[in-house]
Amino acid sequence: MAKANDYESVMARKPEVMLKSVGIDYSKFESGSLAFDYERMMRETGYTLKEMQDIQLGVNVGNTPVMELKNLTELARKCAPAGKGARIFIKSEECNPSGSFKARRAANAVYHAKKLGYKGVISATSGNYGAAVASQAAIAGLKCIVVQECYDSKGLGQPEIIEKARKCEALGAEVVQLTVGPELFYKFLLLLEETGYFNASLYTPFGIGGVETLGYEISMQFREKYGKDPDVVVCTNAGGGNLTGTARGLIKAEAHNTEVIGASVDLGGLHMASDGDFNRKSFTTGHTGFGVPYSSWPDRSDVPRSAARPLRYMDRYVTITQGDVFYMTECVATLEGIENGPAGNTALAAAFAIAQEYGQEKMVVVQETEYTGAGKHIQPQLSFARDNGIEVKFGDPKDQVPGKSIILPSHPSLIKVTDIDLDHMRRSLIKTALKTYNVETPTEEDIAFLADETKTSVDYVKNVLKEL
Repeated sequence: MAKANDYESVMARKPEVMLKSVGIDYSKFESGSLAFDYERMMRETGYTLKEMQDIQLGVNVGNTPVMELKNLTELARKCAPAGKGARIFIKSEECNPSGSFKARRAANAVYHAKKLGYKGVISATSGNYGAAVASQAAIAGLKCIVVQECYDSKGLGQPEIIEKARKCEALGAEVVQLTVGPELFYKFLLLLEETGYFNASLYTPFGIGGVETLGYEISMQFREKYGKDPDVVVCTNAGGGNLTGTARGLIKAEAHNTEVIGASVDLGGLHMASDGDFNRKSFTTGHTGFGVPYSSWPDRSDVPRSAARPLRYMDRYVTITQGDVFYMTECVATLEGIENGPAGNTALAAAFAIAQEYGQEKMVVVQETEYTGAGKHIQPQLSFARDNGIEVKFGDPKDQVPGKSIILPSHPSLIKVTDIDLDHMRRSLIKTALKTYNVETPTEEDIAFLADETKTSVDYVKNVLKEL
């Protein structure tokens, strides 16, 4: 008897589809009322650091260079108080085969899919991960489908998303382009069920573990070149896997004194699943529409338990404006002769401001950069914004209203970060966990889990529970 393919029926089959397409029984790691053993899941379903390094080395992924941006550092020092202005570095992840750090995630996921005997892989993404999965599938000789949220109801797609579709297709993938909203996940589940392909999710232990090599490399390279770990690592934060994997790699390198800072583009007021708002934003990733909700509740992803859990590792979380990132993209090109795409430049714009808080002997590293291309360049992005009624001008970026204006800083000293209240996010995570699992009286195991989730203590969680 044929299965019903209406939306409700397909979504009801999600647990069954996920088990078959990922091969992980997440229930074996669950306990208490809402707790699960995160470290055991990462340990028993993933790979060791050495195994991941070997997998990536075999497909020319990783071992990317660290570069010091001396001219950008000098500019930051001109804007900073006397004696301030840390040295700014980038990890050149555009050197990976697909042009971004996500090749690390894809290398592990595709390797695992082939090891388990899957004939193909599917990824649901509008971004660089699709290109990374397509690239690795090509190397492994597997079929690849990329499901992409691309258009609004008028059939208009953002230049950056269309550019990424072009790259996926160039690497041999079939790209299924959909409109914004619930259609994406519905079609994704249908394709997984119909093809029997592997779910190359961004949020499996294989994917997140793949980024651990990045954090580990940063520490090893800095120790070799400069005799110490970097003082600060700034990570563009969207779904949380970038920051989680990097931080876990730093921990495995025993770089315990390195501060990990997440950075997102402020798109406050825009709804990511809104047809009307979809083309009124100029960033498809690395923004607060993903960064805030995924940090305060990671298990909203396409697997039952996400391996990306950024609040466990984040020391600080800041936002930057769209205008700041566009300005920094042009700035690093003209000052350093390096043209990269906007995702890593989110963290770079934040690092430029953050470096001005530290002494000149300190070192701040942006842990990833990405390739650029015709649709990812700032000019088509800004032109598309104007075509959608967004005002683009120079001024003070703090006056920007997402969806209505993009304000490029009239002077680099106007590039500033805004801190997000981590305490508020921690409380939100605890509240959401209780509500999601309908828990009135958490067990001691639940409380210990929530303390790990929020990078706090058992006493902190108990106090929050009393207030709730």
